[in-house]
Amino acid sequence: FPQLTAQDSYNFFQHFLHRVDWKRDLHFQTRTTIDTLDYSGSSWNEGSKVVMAAHGPQLRNLGSESQIVEGLKKVEKIKDAALVSPGIIALEIDPFENYAHAVKDVSLLCDDLKSINLDGYPLLIICDDASFLAEDWSNFLWVTFTRSNPSHDIYGIGSFTEFKHWGCEGPLVIDARIKPHHAPVLVPNQKVSEKVDTLFHSIPALKHL
Repeated sequence: FPQLTAQDSYNFFQHFLHRVDWKRDLHFQTRTTIDTLDYSGSSWNEGSKVVMAAHGPQLRNLGSESQIVEGLKKVEKIKDAALVSPGIIALEIDPFENYAHAVKDVSLLCDDLKSINLDGYPLLIICDDASFLAEDWSNFLWVTFTRSNPSHDIYGIGSFTEFKHWGCEGPLVIDARIKPHHAPVLVPNQKVSEKVDTLFHSIPALKHL
């Protein structure tokens, strides 16, 4: 696929989700070193990684049906649901408390979702605000991959462990809710933003930056 590039993250994900096999393609690196500015881990410079090594022919068509999303909203633990892109759904549930609660709650949610046909939706993201995550592709990338520690926050529908290999028969589920150890969300101060905009517009050389 010479036209495929990771710089085009949206289409790269579409290509990937067409082909990934969660029974085969997940490879975890646990208790490893991570960047100091990576807050997803469980401790200072300590966390995990996961390699998703999809290859081969297309395995599925990706769904984008509103009926599926509306049906998910009726599941007891789900407060809201939103389609992020074909094949990806955001699921809003109660805020994260601790990992003891999370393992129980998300595992029960995965059990509840077994009865729903999610063949065209290989990736489900648990979050604090489904609408925000689905509003913009960059929101999806930011929330999903800065608020999840793979070894702790990846679940799956029909999950299994075969010898040392973990996988799942159905969709992969990533818990990307805010955790207590995460840095506060950086929210721009409106007054400061307005002052900066005014300053930039007052300098001719900076107007087009």
